[in-house]
Amino acid sequence: MSKQDIDINKLKWNTRKRLQFIEIMAFYTGVITRSDIAGAFDISDAAATKDLKLYNDLFPGNLIYTQNVFGYIPGPTFKEALADLSPQHTLPVIASNQASFGEPEKQQSIYEINAEHLTLPSRYPDKNTLANITRAIHGGKKLRAEYRSLSDRDSNQTRIIEPHSLADTGLRWHVRAYNTETYDFRDFILSRFIHAEVLNETAESGAAYDEEWTETATIELIPHPNLQKEKQDIVLMDYAAKNGVIEIRVRRAMIGYLLQRLGVDTTRDHELNPNAHQLAIKNRDEIEIFAEWAFQ
Repeated sequence: MSKQDIDINKLKWNTRKRLQFIEIMAFYTGVITRSDIAGAFDISDAAATKDLKLYNDLFPGNLIYTQNVFGYIPGPTFKEALADLSPQHTLPVIASNQASFGEPEKQQSIYEINAEHLTLPSRYPDKNTLANITRAIHGGKKLRAEYRSLSDRDSNQTRIIEPHSLADTGLRWHVRAYNTETYDFRDFILSRFIHAEVLNETAESGAAYDEEWTETATIELIPHPNLQKEKQDIVLMDYAAKNGVIEIRVRRAMIGYLLQRLGVDTTRDHELNPNAHQLAIKNRDEIEIFAEWAFQ
């Protein structure tokens, strides 16, 4: 059977997942065996052998059988065909001990590569509260919410909001919503919702009206000026900078969170410890207006 005899797009979903795993395992560990596939997907050795044969029929030369490892290694012309082998996609899969993205985590190590997650404190609302928030977003409805704020002025207010999007800052989740009392769009931290109730009223101000959400801006970051030159070069390499600048395109509403997440020194005179804050912002005058709270 040749590649021409098989329509890749018509492969069954489970089969495609196993073939993707073959690529991930082969590329990142250097070898793939039928036992690897059988263990990862709880299938028989015979079924795993069939998957390996199918992969080799589809992509001849990508894998080469090697007797001393009783398995296949990447060939000299190996090229990803079904799996996204980029580090940003694959590292979470390996770290989570998953056979492929979206698969349940396994108890026994699949890749035999030690990886550890940084466990952060849980910052989530009650599931019923979250469900009402997401239902309001999905249905384009207004939401009556009991919300706790750090602001003394409105710390215990019940408010009517019109949520349109969720946002993950890497540290916590927000809901982006129009606040009917203050007549503006704001971010509400999900873990601070005590109660939420979907109203039978259509939201009037959705994402299309939220310029800070729909419009993007480019943040230009540079190594902290007070770092030694050698360290500046390492930082530029670390972030794959081009022409000495790290450019990141982001929604204007998310700029402050990005600067916060990357630990950028946002002081005008670069006063913070460069060893703790290795990045500084180059185009401050263009960006500050969109996230004044994040600048010192």
